[in-house]
Amino acid sequence: MRRLGTALAALALAGAGLAGTAVTAQADTGASAVCETGWGSLEKRVTPAEDYRPPVTNVRTGQHECFDRLVIDYKGGSGTGDIGYRVKYVDKLISVGTGEVPISGGAILQIAVSPNHDPETGTNSYPGTHGQPLPGVDITGYQTFKDTRYVDGLEDDVVIGVGVRARLPFRVTQSGDRLIIDVAHSWNATS
Repeated sequence: MRRLGTALAALALAGAGLAGTAVTAQADTGASAVCETGWGSLEKRVTPAEDYRPPVTNVRTGQHECFDRLVIDYKGGSGTGDIGYRVKYVDKLISVGTGEVPISGGAILQIAVSPNHDPETGTNSYPGTHGQPLPGVDITGYQTFKDTRYVDGLEDDVVIGVGVRARLPFRVTQSGDRLIIDVAHSWNATS
């Protein structure tokens, strides 16, 4: 009897040890991702290639493990040259014609890009309405993006305001007929 009790106690201890190992393994697999955040938060700007101002056709967003992303699509922008842009944090989102445009968030990222005018058709190429959220863009549940607004810019330029949780690092890249703006979830190197 005594051997059976000792054997059962040993099995119970071994089972507890295995259960502890399983919990530890689960905790290790849930570790945060290491995220690149060395982009800074200062203005980023590129002057467009001469006479190269393709019209904006769409704006869309996406969530990633380390950042929220805004993508601006252009008509026929692939491989022709640099698409001009100016992306910076501002204290207020301002329209030259109407003044301040209200936007939610702890900081405001202003994106000024090529025109909302298609020279081939003579019409607006993007259906944005001044002072309103970006059409078709739903940022519900995003970690960093809190609000979006379309603003009529000078000479038909498109100005987009993005309300973000706080002034966070961002990067801007061009890929063919797209301009990509990524805003990190945090300043540190983990998500």
